[in-house]
Amino acid sequence: MATTSGQKPPNSINANNSGQNESSGPKYVVSKEELKRRLSPVQYSVTQLKSTEPPNSGIYNKFNREGTYHCVVCNLDLFKSDTKYESGCGWPAFHSAIDSGRIKLAKDFALVSSTNLLLLAKNANLVRTEVLCSNCDAHLGHRFDDGPKSKGGKRYCINSASLRFEPAIKKE
Repeated sequence: MATTSGQKPPNSINANNSGQNESSGPKYVVSKEELKRRLSPVQYSVTQLKSTEPPNSGIYNKFNREGTYHCVVCNLDLFKSDTKYESGCGWPAFHSAIDSGRIKLAKDFALVSSTNLLLLAKNANLVRTEVLCSNCDAHLGHRFDDGPKSKGGKRYCINSASLRFEPAIKKE
């Protein structure tokens, strides 16, 4: 059963203002047991354990149909197909979300460890920007600043396993 609870980690940042902390937690919360029953092992690992599917392995990487991409955990609509583009990165890439309020951004220090902490001072790229669903905090992927300049310069590199595609309804 879904309930409202939880707190955002202190490293959460607002999608519109990368330095501004947010304080509200996820709106949709479901037990880990329920998610393990409902999601595939890869979907669970990506959305809950923040893993990354291998490049060029996801079903939506070279997928080009008209419609909407939803969060696989809570079904929130996140990205429209007209914002998807071929970036060559090996994962589905979008230049923007449906609305900035649909996603949350957080600093991701996963590449930083005690052995490479000194490298952080020389290479700020070790800290990535994680993309999360704003409704359930599912890990979706990462945002980079190498997207199409004409579309704002952002690349949302999203794991296929975190998404569910809903085709557009054809109007007659």
